[in-house]
Amino acid sequence: MRGPDDCKMASTARTRLTTDAETAGLRAVQVSTAIGVVSARVGVRRSPVATVLLHGAAGSWTTWTPLLREAELSGRPVPNVVALDLPGWGESAPPPGGVDIARTAMAVLEVVRQLGYRRWILVGHSLGGALALDIAARTPELTDTVILVSPSGAAVFDAVRRPVRGGRRLPAFAGMLLAMRFLRSLGGAAPGLLRVLEREGLLRVLSSPLFAAPRDIDPTVIRALAAEIRPASFVAAARAAAAYDESSWRGIRCPVRAVGGDRDVFVGAADEAALSALIADFAETTIPGVGHFAAVERPAAVLALIDRAFAAQPTL
Repeated sequence: MRGPDDCKMASTARTRLTTDAETAGLRAVQVSTAIGVVSARVGVRRSPVATVLLHGAAGSWTTWTPLLREAELSGRPVPNVVALDLPGWGESAPPPGGVDIARTAMAVLEVVRQLGYRRWILVGHSLGGALALDIAARTPELTDTVILVSPSGAAVFDAVRRPVRGGRRLPAFAGMLLAMRFLRSLGGAAPGLLRVLEREGLLRVLSSPLFAAPRDIDPTVIRALAAEIRPASFVAAARAAAAYDESSWRGIRCPVRAVGGDRDVFVGAADEAALSALIADFAETTIPGVGHFAAVERPAAVLALIDRAFAAQPTL
């Protein structure tokens, strides 16, 4: 008979991040693109349809390892995985000229095509969700489904465009952006400071708004934040979002499914309506007791959306 402590340990194990590609059933590749070499972790290609995993502005490919572990444990491995370190994050160098949504989207497409895929399902977390929508709008005939995980929506875009008004509506995001600007000002000293904060337990406290139950988050998640935060890239991504025109999403022709938590501090009250107004086939699922990292806090819910996306494929 399992007690509550056993259940908590099992749940925490499923949220553990790993930096070992082989443990996640993947291999590391480096792909040359027009804006530099992009690092990715990829699975075996078994069909022409890739599952492209796009992390947010405070992560890397490792963001997705709880989801991949959940898939393996449940006997439903995610097929044809392409999990990228976006340019400027993880092991992918910052692109010359800075972070730009359009150029990043084209680099992602270069990677996926060079790996031999002809179509794709796009899964994007946070700002990676906006990138997924941009790619879908650029390639409506080749994108089968978009899955948004705790996506950055209208409220985040408003917060970077109008800091005073937007900051009042999303104070947690405004605070994080200020923190990233401060860390960027430290230059090479920032990684050391983040390691100290993580070692002393302060980073868990500072990052607690991101999670619905921060004390239950596995230490590997906090360790990854310390190692993978790229302040300059985060600030540059915010600047790129401020200049971005979301009206292009009207060109999306595939189903778009979103999943997020009811305690996500980066979501505004009108975000769902704004996406519904732009995207013809849009639906959102809200999970109780989840913050901004739904694929870490509740990977099974995200996996269910991916399962349904592939079940709709005519031939795999």
